[in-house]
Amino acid sequence: MAMPGGGGGARRVGVVGLGTMGGAMAGHLIDAGFRVTGVDVDPEARRRLEARGGRIAKTPAELRGEVEVVLLSLPSVAAFEAVVGGPGGLVETAEGTGAAVVVETSTLPLDRKEWARELLAAAGCTLLDCPISGTGAQMAERDVVYYASGDPEAIEIARPFLAACGREVFDLGAFGNGTRLKLIANHLVAVHNAASAEAMLLVRALGIDPGRALAGLTAGAGTSRILELRGPLMAEGRYEPATMKVEVFQKDVDIIAGLARELRCPLPVFAAAAQLNLAALAMGMGTLDTACLHAVLAAWRRQ
Repeated sequence: MAMPGGGGGARRVGVVGLGTMGGAMAGHLIDAGFRVTGVDVDPEARRRLEARGGRIAKTPAELRGEVEVVLLSLPSVAAFEAVVGGPGGLVETAEGTGAAVVVETSTLPLDRKEWARELLAAAGCTLLDCPISGTGAQMAERDVVYYASGDPEAIEIARPFLAACGREVFDLGAFGNGTRLKLIANHLVAVHNAASAEAMLLVRALGIDPGRALAGLTAGAGTSRILELRGPLMAEGRYEPATMKVEVFQKDVDIIAGLARELRCPLPVFAAAAQLNLAALAMGMGTLDTACLHAVLAAWRRQ
């Protein structure tokens, strides 16, 4: 597999899925001088990309035919399967005429990524498993990391595109290791988010000013990246716009829970955090930021 040539201004990259993460990636790539083509079902997302100077393709197949690398940022397994193998999907591009590397950046079941890997290989394309660790707010600031896994040469081809959108790209070796580490990272995110929600509940119950308390907590030994990111939202009771929606994170929670069952691996702390996420869904908070677990606990305390 040859490394694509050309300068930064001449290189073409595609982004399929222009939501919170994909839209921000597309913007960072444009800012870095790449020529970006996007695909999304949402007209507003398409308008935003065009306003930034990007181009819109009608289908993933069309997009793959004119770029070097395709980045996928998709919200569900159904969307992923449609983009890869559905009508107008990536595999419809004739072999030898489209991007040789497709980079999957979402958190999806590994068996579906393996399915797509085989399908794309038959179409002359290498799929990389490169999930993102970070929130939408972090992506907006290029403060995310990529857990890259798969063919090492393909990772090096994709690296400059990913580096334009994040803080660091980790090469984790065999395909699938990216998803495996991302699930562990999100296990920690779930636990730290629940712990942060409990801590801020105690702050309010004890009558301490939330802003002052947060400054002290984040400076002390008990801090976490999640407390630093979501603590301010909890202190202000501000859960919109969401940097990560509860209903979207639930997908990751379900995958981690399934993996734990498969491995017979007890995760009691994670299980407690997962119940809080379900409670938020049951209370109609699915579209709010996951910081709203603090509001769930506050509501329980009032009962």
